[in-house]
Amino acid sequence: MDRAEAITQIRAACLQIASGVTNIHPLLPALADEPTKAEIVKALFELTKNVEVVKKQVMRLEKRDDSSLT
Repeated sequence: MDRAEAITQIRAACLQIASGVTNIHPLLPALADEPTKAEIVKALFELTKNVEVVKKQVMRLEKRDDSSLT
């Protein structure tokens, strides 16, 4: 596997994780427990934040690759 393929697969995985997090949000009211919902929302926020870090690092790597080619 080369770097471009790895980047493509990492982006796809990030999209899947983000989609999963988004799918959880509408389910939370059915839990009918505010403390539990609050903790889950905090955890989902942290997941989202960390996925964004991964995406940003991949984007930086791509930009660094592009700049070294010119």
